[in-house]
Amino acid sequence: MKRVAIIDYGMGNVDSVFRAVEECGGSPVVTSAAAEINDADCLILPGVGAFGDGINNIRQRRLDEMMAERVLGQGVPLLGICLGMQLLATKGYEFGENSGLGWINGEVVRLQADNLQTRIPHVGWNEVHIKNNSPLLQGIESGRDFYFVHSYHFVCASSENILATTPYCSGFTSVIGQKNIFGVQFHPEKSQKVGFQLLRNFLTL
Repeated sequence: MKRVAIIDYGMGNVDSVFRAVEECGGSPVVTSAAAEINDADCLILPGVGAFGDGINNIRQRRLDEMMAERVLGQGVPLLGICLGMQLLATKGYEFGENSGLGWINGEVVRLQADNLQTRIPHVGWNEVHIKNNSPLLQGIESGRDFYFVHSYHFVCASSENILATTPYCSGFTSVIGQKNIFGVQFHPEKSQKVGFQLLRNFLTL
């Protein structure tokens, strides 16, 4: 059973992620402790809220250093969810410019409505279209719906990091990946069977 450290930096919907990981066969712990992060087989960086607050909380707790040692130094798989995905970027522009973790090259910018009917924040179910094959998306049919809640999106510097996109606000990247680092803009823990399939895939990495 995979030991999963769900990173607690004060801005994540950690309870629902915990329950989803448990149901998918993982052994989760919600933590900001170095010992538990070092003991984990994989890490999940959840998140709800603003980019600047999120990265500041992570750095104040020195979680960036703890995670970097495992993820960049030792190759432990990491999954960023919603804000957790965005924090992987080089920088974000929510309430001012802030540097992110910089693990996947790109910027986080506000969604731009492409017609009068487009609503921001983007809330609800929407399609995810697979662009590059990845073990994270194994067994998931392209075009399946996942649950979103966000006003900002990740713009990748390289198309190689774009695993899937979603047709909203002229289209945005909804799944990213680079080696052992992954991010999803949607909430797999709220996306029913297809979201749990993605989490099970992550637990096999």
